Amino acid sequence: MLTGRRILIQALGCRTNLAEAEALASAFVRRGAVVVESAPFDAAVVVTCSVTAMADRKSRQLINRLRRASPGACLAVCGCWAQGADEETARAMGVDVLAGNRHKSEIPDAVEKFFNESDRQFALLREGLTGWDGLQLDAPVHHSRAFIKIQDGCSHGCTYCIVPSLRGPSVSRPCADILEEAQRCLASGCMEIVLTGVHLGLFGRDSGESFAQLVRRLSDLDGLMRLRFGSLEPFCIDDDLLDALASSHCFCRHLHLPLQSGDDDVLRRMGRGHTAEDYISLVRRLRAALGDDLHVSTDVMCAFPGESERAFDNTLSVLRAARIGRVHGFRYSQRAGTPAASMPNQIDSAAAERRAERLQIVGRELLSAEARRWVGRDVSVLFEGEMRGRAQGYTPQYIEFRLKGAKVYREERSVTAVSEKDGVLFGNL
Repeated sequence: MLTGRRILIQALGCRTNLAEAEALASAFVRRGAVVVESAPFDAAVVVTCSVTAMADRKSRQLINRLRRASPGACLAVCGCWAQGADEETARAMGVDVLAGNRHKSEIPDAVEKFFNESDRQFALLREGLTGWDGLQLDAPVHHSRAFIKIQDGCSHGCTYCIVPSLRGPSVSRPCADILEEAQRCLASGCMEIVLTGVHLGLFGRDSGESFAQLVRRLSDLDGLMRLRFGSLEPFCIDDDLLDALASSHCFCRHLHLPLQSGDDDVLRRMGRGHTAEDYISLVRRLRAALGDDLHVSTDVMCAFPGESERAFDNTLSVLRAARIGRVHGFRYSQRAGTPAASMPNQIDSAAAERRAERLQIVGRELLSAEARRWVGRDVSVLFEGEMRGRAQGYTPQYIEFRLKGAKVYREERSVTAVSEKDGVLFGNL
């Protein structure tokens, strides 16, 4: 057992990593450990990201920082960086447990073994990228909402993406298992569930189960007030899923639909499987079915090989035409082993940086415009904590809200938005 051991768990990257971090925290609590937010700690677990070169660097920096913070602690590293990392490099960085994807559920055993043996050996947990990794969440530890992972891996193969080789092919979690986990989380007092996956729209395609049917069954659960998704590829939304979303009483009117580019030639070379007009038409169809208040956020990659200034401008035009709110913009990162890495006309760093800066400016403008639509209106906010002396939470549309004059936590209230600044709504009691 790990009774009384202080365990620090930190995640970088996507919401699937957050879901895995929460499930790992739950597994350690189940064994009697105490999950802490900062040093001192007896063991640290890092769920790493490798989607870009910057993500690699942040993963290494966090690992080094935690090793310096507690030289004698057990340091376990998992996730995408860990899947691709050289074993010798990991050892040199002071890693004690190196676990690849689909092996995270083995980490608590490895950490417990570390403490039980006087002759502590490096543990490598990285054989195979098949099957479902059996992490289970009992209740959220770090968040007021529950991130439930329902799918792993990717079988699509965008030309810029290294993730399929690090996560393996798509695999779906059984619906019955998902529903049991959701019920445990709701019984713990959680009111919001976020479904996550590496390629969420592929859920059920390998098992014969239906994503739409999962949404319907989750919506029938007692106590579920809010249901969200992580990221959903636009070409995965069919009529059955759209009908399930429209009929759900708890589905929050927010969808994160990665665009990546608004130029058809760039999209073709990315291997995305949709055109710019396909994307705009889908957003219009979604708002027709789910209401005009649907907030659509997105991912955009700039400076993909061969992207011209006109192609980049096309992307900004699509963002405006689709009335996108939150934009997660980033520069293309050349990843060895992907088709895009060997494409001609790689964009120089200075031009890429200029485009990234323009993208950030446009993104801030779009988010502010989306948030301002709610000024003067009553909104429902699920408060999660405190930010700069104000209660902080999110509307169903995933617009941040800060409330002066109250300290509320894990509570939903109807409040009036009186102002907006930098994409954040403000109100007073």
